[in-house]
Amino acid sequence: MTRRFGDRATFAVEIGAMSPPALRVVDVWAADRRLTTDDNMVYVPSFSAYMWSDADRVRRRDVSPCPFHDRAPEEIFHLLHGNETGLREHFWFLQWSETLDNVSAYAYLDDELVILFQFWRARHPLPDDLGKVLVATIPPDEFVAIVREAVDLLDAGSSAGDLHKDSYP
Repeated sequence: MTRRFGDRATFAVEIGAMSPPALRVVDVWAADRRLTTDDNMVYVPSFSAYMWSDADRVRRRDVSPCPFHDRAPEEIFHLLHGNETGLREHFWFLQWSETLDNVSAYAYLDDELVILFQFWRARHPLPDDLGKVLVATIPPDEFVAIVREAVDLLDAGSSAGDLHKDSYP
């Protein structure tokens, strides 16, 4: 049985079948797009750590504000993606292992968490989305709650155990 945390229209994590000892089916959604189109089998200990790392950054409000306030989200994505000065690294987001390496994603935090992403692999199953910049906007505390619940479920069924419990607020 699959459990969903969040809303696919904004941001969601769906956790499916377990494959011992530490593998699990996980689908990540943003802006009504499934990000895990190429690979949705995760190694739980590292995947949940990556998830919690982003959620903890958001929880602490340690995500930079919009770097280009006068620009559209699509233009912001392209400006960050093409930047080679080190600026873009401050905005990298959803770097959650090879499971999401088919997506280039950045995020910034103003009143809401804004996630900008683009599918880049030529074999993407939805050709109309290939190369298109997509935007998901979600309240920061909602993002943190979704990830926390998903990590709790992932860790409960794996050897990851209580890895993240000490860092919860």
